[in-house]
Amino acid sequence: MQNSNIYVIKVKRNFFAFLFLVFTVCLLIFSKTNLPAVKNGLQLWVNSVIPSLFPFFVATELLMHTNLISQIGYFLNSFMKPIFNVRGEGAFAFIMGIISGYPVGAKIAVNFRKNNICSKEECERLLSFTNNSGPLFIIGTVGILMFKNTSIGIMLFITHLLACITVGILFRFWKANKKSSVNVFAKNEAKNNVVNFSNLGEVLAESITSSISTILLIGGFVVIFSSIISILKTSGVFHIFSDILSPIFNMLNLNTSFIEPLLSGFLEITNGINTISNIACKKLSVNILFTSFLLRIWRNFNFASGL
Repeated sequence: MQNSNIYVIKVKRNFFAFLFLVFTVCLLIFSKTNLPAVKNGLQLWVNSVIPSLFPFFVATELLMHTNLISQIGYFLNSFMKPIFNVRGEGAFAFIMGIISGYPVGAKIAVNFRKNNICSKEECERLLSFTNNSGPLFIIGTVGILMFKNTSIGIMLFITHLLACITVGILFRFWKANKKSSVNVFAKNEAKNNVVNFSNLGEVLAESITSSISTILLIGGFVVIFSSIISILKTSGVFHIFSDILSPIFNMLNLNTSFIEPLLSGFLEITNGINTISNIACKKLSVNILFTSFLLRIWRNFNFASGL
């Protein structure tokens, strides 16, 4: 009995070492298919992610050095506090998260916590409903380019918006009994740290540096997950899971062709949704349902903690 306990402890200690070793070996074994996948991930990052997100990152960083956030907090506190149980400043993260899309809302929420504008509990509540897909991605990329239908894109965006509001209302009770404390001195210091002509260059440089750090982090995730998906597909792991889940899909009278795109979408949303949109199905609502599911689930769990 004692030997088995020691063995379990050793497995727990060496689990990640073994996992990373397997990943390294797989990179060598499946290098033929993995290299093109990494190149595609880099192209996606350079051609799509940087142009669409980097300017928004810089803009939000600059806005953090103005009085706009405190003014929004003053006017919208009576709206945000009873509905989402967060300070009025959270409306800025919510609005920018809707306009700019993922992960701008989450980045703003984390910046609030770093600058002590909100408490840890409020930041956790904010992350639950501010980390959303933007209209450019849902309506433009998913609706128009993938489904070839603007109405589907608009419907997906509306349901996505309603879902994030619902999640925010539900999470208002998260650690509601715990007293949220914010360092008033630090908060006032953050409010007073506004941009002016004397520190404009310093603030701009700081905003660009912070934005570059975030965009590089996203690029790293895109490349790594592109590589992982390639390995899982080539090694047949996705096929094994597809065989396991097939009876459940058959019981629900769903096309088993959706299984692999769903698994892929959990790791990398764009390719997953693109494959789902191209699956021929008697009821298009099934394709839309799975797409909406990926849009909500992926945004909540894949990156919120990473930022």
